[in-house]
Amino acid sequence: MIENVTADLPELYAGDGKPARVLVTGATGYIGGRLIRELLAHNYRVRVLVRNADKLRDYPWVHQVEITEGDAANPEVLDKALQNINVAYYLLHALNSPKNFEQEEADLATKFATAAKANQVERIVYLGGMTSSDDQLSPHMAARTETGEILRRSGVPTIELRAGVVIGSGSASFEMLRHLTERLPIMVTPKWLKNRIQPIAIRDVLRYLVGSATIDKSVNRVFDIAGPDVFTYMEMMQQYAEVAGLRRRIIIPLPVLTPRLASGWIGLVTPVPVTLAKRLVASLKHEVVAKEDDIRKYIPDAPGGRTTFKRAVELALTRVKDLEVETRWSNATTPGTHSEPLPTDPDWAGGSLYVDQREYVSNDSQEEIWKRIEAIGGDNGYSTATWAWELRGLMDRFVGGVGLRRGRRDPNTLMEGEALDFWRVEKIERPNLLRLRAEMKLPGLAWLEFRTYKLPNGQTLLVQRAFFHPKGLFGHAYWAAVFPMHGIVFPSMAKKLAGKGCKKAPNS
Repeated sequence: MIENVTADLPELYAGDGKPARVLVTGATGYIGGRLIRELLAHNYRVRVLVRNADKLRDYPWVHQVEITEGDAANPEVLDKALQNINVAYYLLHALNSPKNFEQEEADLATKFATAAKANQVERIVYLGGMTSSDDQLSPHMAARTETGEILRRSGVPTIELRAGVVIGSGSASFEMLRHLTERLPIMVTPKWLKNRIQPIAIRDVLRYLVGSATIDKSVNRVFDIAGPDVFTYMEMMQQYAEVAGLRRRIIIPLPVLTPRLASGWIGLVTPVPVTLAKRLVASLKHEVVAKEDDIRKYIPDAPGGRTTFKRAVELALTRVKDLEVETRWSNATTPGTHSEPLPTDPDWAGGSLYVDQREYVSNDSQEEIWKRIEAIGGDNGYSTATWAWELRGLMDRFVGGVGLRRGRRDPNTLMEGEALDFWRVEKIERPNLLRLRAEMKLPGLAWLEFRTYKLPNGQTLLVQRAFFHPKGLFGHAYWAAVFPMHGIVFPSMAKKLAGKGCKKAPNS
């Protein structure tokens, strides 16, 4: 059961006496998906702006919100999304963009600010990142700081909330902390992990976001938001180990471990890809402690006070154990990977589209086979050739890819648009179709697709297809190199999904 953490906060009403109209951007992101649930609990009329509405299909609140579909970089889409809106939550960022994310963030913020002013939006709420006490900001933090400045200069009263490390099930910061601490009882670390930080629980972040809607329109400023604990990242790892029931970790700081080496190391040990790890690491190079706590004058603490770090970890680990992780950092697109859907025309790019197809007939029902298909990956694995998949995942990690460590959000069910190991769930049509889009490092584009069909004799046909569109000569060479392995991996996977006693389909 997901707890409502903002129930005691006041609500905002529009001029018609009804609950305010609220726009949430970044609805498929880690914060946005949870914020919508809290806003609906306050009876707000919620509209979401999303690039692809299909990605919202499996969210529990999808039928309670109004959906505007389109690209937030398109001024016409923004104008439509912001019409008749009282409060707009700006949760867009280009953190996962492989390059030039600073300019992308500035452009997005400028277009949003212009559209919000034109539509007479009464309040913008923006969640940014807490900055250090010096002026040496990482490119990531400098971009987020500039975004806040653009929004505050828009002429629309803006509340910018700046948070440091967010602790909650599914957050990138928590997943990095959890995997580093659990997997490395002895570790060497950068010396700047001795810098002080002030983490905040996701429940407190949501409280401040929801509460910001009712702050007086005369307020147009930045607020630091943080939890009650201040310690170094190393101390935070030791406290995590204590809560998780692990032995005290042996941590050896080394001055020679550069941010590049540290992010590569994090990329290998944790599910966080190197590009994202690099930007998270850069944010930890300097002391990040709240410079003020004025927000508590406008939004009172929850009953019982702000959430301590240990309590936040306990809650997060419980959510993971009880399979109640609502949203994950990996819902965002992985940097450097394509997002094109599988083409219906094999000649879509004027070149080759390699296909490995396996068909099996099973006596199991379509529903039984579908359960196995939807449970694929993560700890459930793919086939009897588990070693081959683990080897491919390790190879991907070594070249800066995501590997298999992202795992699954839930062991039995998938949501369209979410990450699954080194795949992205591109399409689900239960119980007929599951299509996964590859986000591993490849010289081309790849998909893995499963289809099931009920046969007239009561049996079920499983069709498993792997698609690969090579990029250049190296792409063709790659397919030729891995093709022998397909003869081991793909039949094993299809047989496992089809069930015992399955047989190759005629003419397959």
